[in-house]
Amino acid sequence: QVQLVESGGGLVQAGGSLRLSCAASGRTFSNYAMGWFRQAPGQERDFVAAISWRGGSTYYAGSVKGRFTISRDNAKNTVYLQMNSLKPEDTAVYYCAAARNPYIDHSDSAYYTGEAFAYWGQGTQVTVSS
Repeated sequence: QVQLVESGGGLVQAGGSLRLSCAASGRTFSNYAMGWFRQAPGQERDFVAAISWRGGSTYYAGSVKGRFTISRDNAKNTVYLQMNSLKPEDTAVYYCAAARNPYIDHSDSAYYTGEAFAYWGQGTQVTVSS
């Protein structure tokens, strides 16, 4: 079992930045690829970014590529999402998740739908004002 706790959300103006953190406990954090997803009110959960177990491979949704950066510190059991140039459409609850495998198979849609992720945090709200 892996427990995940997100932090760092808040209210920011458009064009601003936030850094989300996700602290993991339980099983060995470095065994898992990690991902960030988001869900806006009335909408389905969307993939944001993912990172392999050592951080050597990263993947991003097209809507955030170039603005968001996912990273991890296995010594601290933490994964981060640096969000720059935020837009009002980035407003959502952001969730981190731990995959069942250490690698991201970017050809497998399960990594983008969330089905490949076994453990989820409670989420942190990000609100971007215009």
